[in-house]
Order: sequence, then structure tokens, then C-alpha cells
Amino acid sequence: MGRVDDERLKRLLGEPELAWVLDRVRRRIELGQPLNGTIARRAATRAERDAVAHLFGRAPRAGRGLNVSLGELDALLRRSGAHSGGLAAAVVTLTGRVTVRTEQAAHDARAWADAFRRIEATVVGRPELSSWVKHIRSSGLVKRLAGAEPVAGRQLLDALASVIVALPSSGESLSGFAARVTGRAHALDEGSPIGALALGAARALAGLAPPGADESPAEARREAWAAVGVLCDELSSTVLTLGLPGDASATGRVLAAAGVSGEPVWLTLRQLVRSPPQWREVDAGDVFVVENPSVVALAADELGARCAPVVCTNGQPRAAAMVLLRSLAAAGVRLRHHGDFDWGGLTIGNLVHRRLSVEPWQFDRDAYLRAVAAHPHAGPLTGSPTSANWDPELGEAMRDAGRRIEEELVAAELLPELG
Repeated sequence: MGRVDDERLKRLLGEPELAWVLDRVRRRIELGQPLNGTIARRAATRAERDAVAHLFGRAPRAGRGLNVSLGELDALLRRSGAHSGGLAAAVVTLTGRVTVRTEQAAHDARAWADAFRRIEATVVGRPELSSWVKHIRSSGLVKRLAGAEPVAGRQLLDALASVIVALPSSGESLSGFAARVTGRAHALDEGSPIGALALGAARALAGLAPPGADESPAEARREAWAAVGVLCDELSSTVLTLGLPGDASATGRVLAAAGVSGEPVWLTLRQLVRSPPQWREVDAGDVFVVENPSVVALAADELGARCAPVVCTNGQPRAAAMVLLRSLAAAGVRLRHHGDFDWGGLTIGNLVHRRLSVEPWQFDRDAYLRAVAAHPHAGPLTGSPTSANWDPELGEAMRDAGRRIEEELVAAELLPELG
């Protein structure tokens, strides 16, 4: 820093009227700019002009503009003995340490690279997770969650690496899994930084996209965790089935017993994750997906044990329904979907078609027009119109006819294919 005469330095540059000079020099140091040339103040006060004139020992100049030569000021400070280190050192002495932004940025970059080191090593050989880690790094998500602090970021990412190593699980509860892996039962709760990152890792590992605007965030969260064998509120998420084939698993035995009597059965998310049936295409054949439980009840009444396999989403599909349907699709089963001919039904249909490989089942323009002709007094369509992604002409026909055809109205037309 050199020799400093504090009293002389404060007398030269410590006046309030020269504070703008210190601020300008400090900013240049922060930006890594050289301290040469001049700094200007277009609308200087009389006191500021007098202070600069006194600093350099010259008469005040007319006009409001004011220029200060940084080279001349540096030489003055050295020559006067106020600070042998010159202008930059004098500003540090008077205003405190100055962080050069380029140096700080380089330091932060090294620190963040170190913070990501363990998790990047953890996902080597797992391409679905490697690309996800690159995304959370490039998007700045981890920095935001860690408050832009590399040390906090490293702690967060190291904990996340431990979670990833433990996935997939085998039907643990979320709190139990969190306690085992992180030492804190609520570490992965919704809203926590590591919970948000771990949920993204679960989706990446399972190949699931983030939920769309038409999906329930809570159900999408349950589905993502369930896809990697972790149960979140597993008893409240259920799906109604009829005629699904059983097997030797605990859940399969429940299905087999219900199949003998032709009775519908509700399956919980817990059953589907902890004891998933092992589907075989030859056993299941086509599986028909409907929206309303009343259709399942009618099929059970009319067809009983002869009914083809049916899965009911009960409105918008919950996590249990998505886990079940995804497992059937993975086994090569053909899924055929039907729903209400209203705007809500089309919204649900779009979700199902977007998330799963399904085919429409009597759920297109021609089927709608037949239903309108058969039920001319059906209620009016209400709500916000939407289009059907699987059949753009369906939405147009519904707007033109303006009639809501609930699934129950056409259930009789669905039964022949189920029997």
C-alpha cells in the first residue's frame, strides 16, 4: 500500500465535495479500467468547483462543467506525501477494499465449477441425468436456490448427488427416503431447494416432462416420485379399474380376485409402486380408458367378468392412473381412450394424449355427430372452447353443434366393444 499520511490524505480528498471523485475512481477500479484520462461532472456545484480548484491550487473556472485529470491527481498524491501508492491505493484507504469484478467473476466461476464437481461425476454414464445437470447449471437454477453463494451451492448439490445415487428406490415413503439419504425427514418436502432439484432429477430419470398448465402440480409431483419408486401421499391417489388381468404380485392377486366376480377395484398409488403387476401383452390385449366411474359401474353390471380391461381416470388422471397407464403402455398394451364430449373432456384428452401413447376410442368428430343426432336435447356446451389434438375437426364440430355429450349418454354404444 505504501506510506500514508492519513491527515494529509483526508485534507486533500476527504472533503464531501470530492466524494464524486472517489466514487468515479472506485467504479473504474471495480471494472478493471485504467486510471488515466479525465473524469467529468457536467453539472457541478459551486462548492465542488471550489474544492477541485483548491485541491490543485488553482483559481476556480467559470461554467458548471468540471474535469479532473486522474494522472495529475495521482502525481499530486505521490508528490505531496499523502499516499506513496498513488490514486488507486488512496481510494482504497479512504473508502475500503475494492473488488475487481472480473477477478471476482473468475473466482466465482472456479468456485461454482468446484460446487458441481461431485454431482457431475455422479451422473457420468447416465445421459438423461447428465443433460439435466447441464440444464440446471446453464439456467442458473442452482444459483438462485443457493442465493448465488458457491459454498451453499456446493452443499446443496452434494446432498442432491446423494439423492441421485439412491434412486430408484423400491417403494419407500418420501419422508423415509429423505431421512435415510439426507438425514432429514422433511428435506425433500415441496418448497425446499433440494426438494425442487430432486424432483427435477426424478423427472429426468423417469423421462417425464414438467407438468403443463392443464395438469395438477401435486399429482404430477406424486407421479414423478412414484416413477422412481418413492411414495408421496400414496394412499389418497387412486385409480378405478375393471377386468385387468392378475398375476402373482400382491396387487395382481387383488386384480385376479376382483376379476373372478367381475367387480371393479380401486388401486392405490402405494400398491402400484410397491407391488406392481407384471403385465403381459397376451394377457391384457387392449385396455380401454374412460373418464367416468359410472361407465365402469355400467360395464360391471352388464358384462361382469366378461368385460375387457378398463381403466377410469375419474376426471383428470391422478398420479395412480398415470403410473398404471404408463406401466401398461410400457408392456406393449394398446390404450384406447374415451371421455366426455365437452371442453373439460377435451382438455383431459389432450393431457392423456400428450403424456401417453393412446388411440381415440369412439372419441372423434364422427362419433360426436352421431351422439348429437341421437341426443338432440343434450345440454349446452359451457366454458372455454379448446381443440382436440388428436382430431382438430372434433373441436370445430362441437363449437358448431354447441351440445355437451356426457360419456354416460353414449355408454350403451361403448359396451359392445367391451364385451
